[in-house]
Amino acid sequence: MRGAGAAPDGPLLLGVRHHGPGSARAVLAALDAHEPKVLLVEGPPEADAVVELAAHEALRPPVALLAHAVDDPARAAFWPLAGFSPEWVAIRWALERGVPVRFFDLPAAHSLAWDADGTDGEGGPGPDGESPEDEAARLDPLRVLAETAGHDDPERWWEDVVEHRGGRRGDGGDDGDGENTTADPYAPFAALADAMAALREAHGDGPRRDAVREAHMRLRLREARGEFGDEGVAVVCGAWHVPALTARTTVTADRRLLKGLPRTKTEITWVPWTNERLARRSGYGAGIVSPGWYGHLFSVPDRPVERWMTKVARLLREEDHPVSSAHVIEAVRLADTLAVLRGRPLPGLGETLDAVRAVMCEGSDVPLALVHDRLVVGEALGEVPEEAPAVPLQRDLARLQRSLRMKPEARERDLDLDLREENAAARSRLLHRLRLLGIDWGEPVAGRGGATGTFRETWRLRWRPELSVRIAEAGVWGTTVAAAATARAEALARDADSLAEVTAVAERCLLAGLGDALPVVMRVLADRAALDTDVGRLARALPALVRSVRYGDVRGTDATALREVAEGLAERVCVGLPPACAGLDADGAAEMRGHVDAAHRAVALLGREELLARWRAVLRSLAARDRTPGLVRGRCARLLLDDGALADDEAARLMGPALSPGTPPADAAAWIEGFLAGGGMLLVHDERLLSLVDGWLTGLAGEAFTNVLPLLRRTFSAYEPGVRRTVGELVRRGPTGRAGAGAAGWESAPGFGAGLDRERADAVLPVLRLLLGEGAVDFGAGGRADRDGERAGRSGERTGKTAEEKAVTA
Repeated sequence: MRGAGAAPDGPLLLGVRHHGPGSARAVLAALDAHEPKVLLVEGPPEADAVVELAAHEALRPPVALLAHAVDDPARAAFWPLAGFSPEWVAIRWALERGVPVRFFDLPAAHSLAWDADGTDGEGGPGPDGESPEDEAARLDPLRVLAETAGHDDPERWWEDVVEHRGGRRGDGGDDGDGENTTADPYAPFAALADAMAALREAHGDGPRRDAVREAHMRLRLREARGEFGDEGVAVVCGAWHVPALTARTTVTADRRLLKGLPRTKTEITWVPWTNERLARRSGYGAGIVSPGWYGHLFSVPDRPVERWMTKVARLLREEDHPVSSAHVIEAVRLADTLAVLRGRPLPGLGETLDAVRAVMCEGSDVPLALVHDRLVVGEALGEVPEEAPAVPLQRDLARLQRSLRMKPEARERDLDLDLREENAAARSRLLHRLRLLGIDWGEPVAGRGGATGTFRETWRLRWRPELSVRIAEAGVWGTTVAAAATARAEALARDADSLAEVTAVAERCLLAGLGDALPVVMRVLADRAALDTDVGRLARALPALVRSVRYGDVRGTDATALREVAEGLAERVCVGLPPACAGLDADGAAEMRGHVDAAHRAVALLGREELLARWRAVLRSLAARDRTPGLVRGRCARLLLDDGALADDEAARLMGPALSPGTPPADAAAWIEGFLAGGGMLLVHDERLLSLVDGWLTGLAGEAFTNVLPLLRRTFSAYEPGVRRTVGELVRRGPTGRAGAGAAGWESAPGFGAGLDRERADAVLPVLRLLLGEGAVDFGAGGRADRDGERAGRSGERTGKTAEEKAVTA
């Protein structure tokens, strides 16, 4: 049975710390003792219309009240509530008993209009409807009280004086089940109110917005007192505001503070919240350091440290860390010992984490970081019932999430999609459509093993509470995800500043499966392409367009119109590229080289032989023109050589004039950079080209060599270490004059002999038989098939079968 002290005169003012489990327990005790007839809670009065949903069994905290301006949904504010928040437990207490609940803070219509440039917590109104300037000016009462008491850690001080209240060793106040049998339920709130009054007297009443909010609170409080009487009213609000609610003011003075406030039309609803967003590190002004830990303290009936250590052990075992029951026992003992040594009434979060690190994590912070993220902060994501008010777009998204089995989660996870499967393709389309709308629930990432196939996608999913604001904001584009994404894509295409932006929109339309948007986007694309004469812009736009054609093929989308535009752009690039390459400076040449690379890949992907032949003719023309910058000429020659459209002797012939003594060293170095960029294996295998490069370098004067050295270092630094080492070894050995050692008589490095070593080649035959099966290896006309080789092959085959059997058994 809970003892009760004398009830306060007038309304029951319960000043709390937002999201404090100790405050929540104290609020429940005070409400049980007082039994008020109406409950006033700090929050926007607009929430009175949705407060009944807090009793719905499908509404599971953490959740938040979300208010946003109707004409500008990006202007929004959150009022988060956890399961251990004093406001939440008070609301649930009242609803379970049929006691009316009213919010009495400043209306969201005023707080959102106060700062017209605000956003959803990142530069605009904070979670309590405060601007960043107000939050910066606000005093941190918890820190001041802790420092006054001689503590440098506010969280630790709060745990000692509030969270562990009633559990001190030897005070006789705990009956063993977590309930305090002798304490006055009103005493904590009276003491906290006195402390806040002293703080306000010493440091002032805070920013002007506090004065305005508190004036509105007093007016609503007067209304409730007139309706239910002084003793029938209970108030749950931040402890900072309690002295203002008891201040002697007049109705006229309070209304004068509220006169002339800006106002905007708002909507309010419940939205899911996460533990991470409750944490102070997320930027939430009234946040706490350890929501997961506080939730544990509030929910467990007894033995909180033992139960916590059991949770930690279970988590570490699930992550394959060797943790036994003995570890749990020793960790609990160590936490108790640390609490005694540090003079604390009970082990707090600091003691438990120190014990976990020492006993369960063997001194390592790596598994401890896992404990912090999963348990100290927690990964809880709240749930909201379908009955909660929502924009039509939100309802359509919820329907799609259910049908595609894509439940939002606060924890980050990867989703691999094979687009050849119907459900996976539908998931991909949904995620791409949401990204078009600015709702970044998923982010594309590189697939496992570096897979880049066009029929596979990997997404990193993570649901964040602020996405609810993005959904409300995107509701202006349509009532369904498909319709809204279509309208958004059409608007992006019409408002694009460049041809490349339009092609990017076209690509995103194909990825998102927005066939209805393609006609508008293609019309804009064709108009822009017809009027644009800049080869650079055309070349930049071509790759995205070609990727769109490929993705259209994979996803079963009709990309015929896109292919026609892409081929038309490629034709125009072929025509305009030669004159565009004339007279370029170093920066212009570097930019043009990038355009050439992009256009080359795009033309190859289109797969049209006539277009590819024409493109190669353009590259050949550029590679042989003196007016073309050396960087571009060298790059064109390399692209032709890699495609097999340029013979080795022809490449050497092009390199000869480019590196001749009559060519300025800077131009020759630029040619080398363009030709050798992208890999150095060419120099390893083509000794003639290596000889030309080496001869040119050794013939440079000292000053010229110093001038071209930065370009050469930039080129060779991009090579793999093994390639650089092999090239260096070839250059170190130099020409030998040995017949057959290459055109310049270069001796090859180990592994690159002049002829075929048949004995070494035959050594791999047993392995090939094992991998490919009997009879799969064809010796060929020149292969060795003598009896020794056959015996060695059979011996290797027997050994290989044994190894294969072992592998299968394993």
